[in-house]
Amino acid sequence: MRTLFYGATAIAGVALGLAPVQASAQVGDSSTCIGEVQNLRLLVQPTSSVGLMEELKGEFEAEWQTQVDFTRLGENERRAQQRLDASTGAGAYHIYYLDEANVPEFAAAGWILPILDYYPEHYDFEDFLGSRRAVGSWEGVDYFAPTMGGGDILFYRKDLLDEAGIDVPTTLDEMIAAAEALNNPPEYYGWANRGQRGSGMNVWTWIPFFLANGGEWTDDDGVPQLNSAAAVKGTEQFVGLFDYAPPGGRTATFAEQVEGFRSGHVAMIYANEIFAPQMEDEDISSVVGKVGYAGPPTPLPSAGFGHGLGIAAAGATSECERLIAGEFIGWATSKEMELERINRSLTSDFGRQSSLDNPDLTASMPPDFLEALQSSSEVTSVLFWRVPEWPTIGDELGLAIEELTTGTRDDVQSALDEVNEFAKQYLARSNR
Repeated sequence: MRTLFYGATAIAGVALGLAPVQASAQVGDSSTCIGEVQNLRLLVQPTSSVGLMEELKGEFEAEWQTQVDFTRLGENERRAQQRLDASTGAGAYHIYYLDEANVPEFAAAGWILPILDYYPEHYDFEDFLGSRRAVGSWEGVDYFAPTMGGGDILFYRKDLLDEAGIDVPTTLDEMIAAAEALNNPPEYYGWANRGQRGSGMNVWTWIPFFLANGGEWTDDDGVPQLNSAAAVKGTEQFVGLFDYAPPGGRTATFAEQVEGFRSGHVAMIYANEIFAPQMEDEDISSVVGKVGYAGPPTPLPSAGFGHGLGIAAAGATSECERLIAGEFIGWATSKEMELERINRSLTSDFGRQSSLDNPDLTASMPPDFLEALQSSSEVTSVLFWRVPEWPTIGDELGLAIEELTTGTRDDVQSALDEVNEFAKQYLARSNR
């Protein structure tokens, strides 16, 4: 199997924002809690890092005399279950798998605990990349220990562009034109994207189009601007590209987007760098050696993201539960665990600066991939609206975009007007 290092975002200099300036708290003595926590419960989504945690959890269980139980859910389901568990105070889980979309809401509501209060010092939290830490923070406080992150690049079929005599798109307009020109159903399709509704699904991939056209989340007075001329134009571009997507693509997940490209049925996708290893894996990809990588077509920005593990306030109520949760998160996100993933060629999850010194991580990176990351780094940031109310507003926006994408409604302006009014009322109820 040929493995591609995609985590060179750090080499390319991506800056998603300054890492929070936060002194490490004095973590309590967890050794007094050995055998005091019978079960440690995690709500996670399937990733390479999570799979390795599950495989190796026995060594942690033996040391701390606790049983570690994983509940695995898909991205949207995981978010919904976490919100339900936290907001009701059910406390079914000690540890949440978190992403950048969760943190503002969960931190502001007190649903997750500052991670440095319980992260053991010897696991070296300062070694995490600043870009990964930035998306896991809120108001200068870290709330998760990172496991992965990245930004967007353009994936394209070199052979199909060459056959059609089309240059690699360098602008948004060129990308849209290329998607139309390359569309050749049913043999292959010009484009694929996430179409499934959700603040972290179709909205996540809509945001670059919104911002590329000059969109702003609010005006100077804090009034939402989700129905601006920029929002309308960006939505029209975003929705229009689904005319060149495979059957079912209008409600596709990111997994279906990637599979369409990896299987050879899609000519281009604009997606996160983390999917590059899958394109170069001979065991699962039919396009090995045919894939080109390019930076974001101007003026599209790149959506930076990060995932990690945090402590659930409602579930980890005792000091020992919190200390043992911190020990597990430290063990699961340690330098040694990352090294084990690298040794197994599981390079899709990456969070530490020290890993950049490992040649096994960088050896097989194609030149155009590095160039794409360098270009992406200049326009990568946290793009979504970073307010606690965002998941609810984003989900409402995602529903409207899905209705436009699937054709159940066709008036972009009126759809966005409704979303904008919802956002204003929802923020008002939240006293913003």
